[in-house]
Amino acid sequence: MRMFLSFVLWALLCCWTTQAEIFTSISQMTDLIYTEKELVQSLREYIKAEESKLAAVKSWANKLDALTRVSTSDPEGYLAHPVNAYKLMKRLNTEWSELETLVLQNPSDGFISNMSIHRQYFPDAEDETGAAKALMRLQDTYQLDSEAFSKGKLPGMHSNAILTVEDCFDMGKTAYNDADYYHAVLWLQQSLKQLDGGEETEVSKADILDYLSYSVYQMGDLPRAIELTRRLVAIDPSHQRAGGNLRYFERLLFKQLNELKQEYEPASEEPIQLGTYDRPKDHLPERDVYEALCRGEGVKMNEARRSRLFCRYQDGEKNPRLLLKPMKEEDEWDSPHIVRYLNVLSDMEIEKIKELAKPRLARATVRDPKTGVLTTANYRVSKSAWLEGEDDPVIAGVNQRIEDITGLTVDTAELLQVANYGVGGQYEPHYDFSRKDEPDAFKRLGTGNRVATFLNYMSDVEAGGATVFPDFGAAIWPRKGTAVFWYNLFKSGEGDYRTRHAACPVLVGSKWVSNKWIHERGQEFRRPCGMTEVD
Repeated sequence: MRMFLSFVLWALLCCWTTQAEIFTSISQMTDLIYTEKELVQSLREYIKAEESKLAAVKSWANKLDALTRVSTSDPEGYLAHPVNAYKLMKRLNTEWSELETLVLQNPSDGFISNMSIHRQYFPDAEDETGAAKALMRLQDTYQLDSEAFSKGKLPGMHSNAILTVEDCFDMGKTAYNDADYYHAVLWLQQSLKQLDGGEETEVSKADILDYLSYSVYQMGDLPRAIELTRRLVAIDPSHQRAGGNLRYFERLLFKQLNELKQEYEPASEEPIQLGTYDRPKDHLPERDVYEALCRGEGVKMNEARRSRLFCRYQDGEKNPRLLLKPMKEEDEWDSPHIVRYLNVLSDMEIEKIKELAKPRLARATVRDPKTGVLTTANYRVSKSAWLEGEDDPVIAGVNQRIEDITGLTVDTAELLQVANYGVGGQYEPHYDFSRKDEPDAFKRLGTGNRVATFLNYMSDVEAGGATVFPDFGAAIWPRKGTAVFWYNLFKSGEGDYRTRHAACPVLVGSKWVSNKWIHERGQEFRRPCGMTEVD
């Protein structure tokens, strides 16, 4: 019990996050849908109150307008009648004060109060930026054209979720402000295309050309940068930067042409799209392989290997709890051996796990291998919660089932981690076990390294969201209620570096998973040590 309490403290630290980054969890974003609906109703009530107030003010104006027309036509004759004199005094002393009070009434108080209550849960600028970057991540991984994206055309579906000129422009500016000129070009070009196509917008063509021309220059395409800047100068000859940029670009281009002894060629008239420019390399060495697997390309399961895969009933070596209802086990990969279990979680259990996890979801963290400090990272975009057996009998039952199926004790395992992936949610290639350069990763737990991973899929995913292994070219797709299992360590205790894996970005849908990381301690007689390093 003491070990679990200490682990709970560690898990809470693991899950600590700021209010920002709502986009990392679809579950929590659904709450915003209902919040927005409530605010729309509040807005309508405000409009109704404002219209009622305006109608009353109009009534006053009409009545007073009629009176003043009569009084100003013959002021002395009007005031000669004592009743008119009295009513003038009364109006100016009392009725105009009432009108002042009416005008000063603010029907927006209720709406503003409601907004103030909900604003603390609104996405902030960091969330908006994160969501924009998530769309760009999806664009890269699944090779989506900006135009198709802007029209809501995603693989396998078509919706009316379109991006306007302003949306595309804001996407481009987000990338531009992050010095990501590759994506800035793609989205600014799309914004310009839709504007030239006649779409109404308040975004000016000069602003788009200003950002786009400089982004194209940063991508090294001087002829096109010159052509775009010339268009900008033609629209706005007095533009603060355009003239200077144009002269600079022209000097730079002709200097390069002279050095290379080449003739000037006008810029290509082909629209800028995916493939026009090379995407800059980043921190991930297996980026291309990883993303190809996410698209279902490059999977190295040929017929010869497939013939070695089987399905069977698994009774946990005569485990009493599995004898009458053995688990259905399918081979997903031969080496390293990865298996999938069917009907591991029922719909009722899945809903209970999600219900317990939702209030605790927080931005998932990773451990910095250099400092050992838990932190958020762009390569892991999801929200997670940690559940222990004492939280609910369902969790205790799931833990017991994992032990029965695998034959490994879960007494020293980590708590059940539940994760929900939001817009573009992913976890880039990583190892579950600690390597030799980070020997203290699990030292505080005192349970050794992560010997195995048991991963439950708690939802189907319409598109994307596969679990892929770039080293040997495997892609495993989510199927609700199933689970996959693999060993991270050889029997010798050495890490199996082939098990580097990733959670592909979710393209369409909401991905729920839960996983159990099983540790070395307690497995000494359940999984004895091998005779060689790679047993």
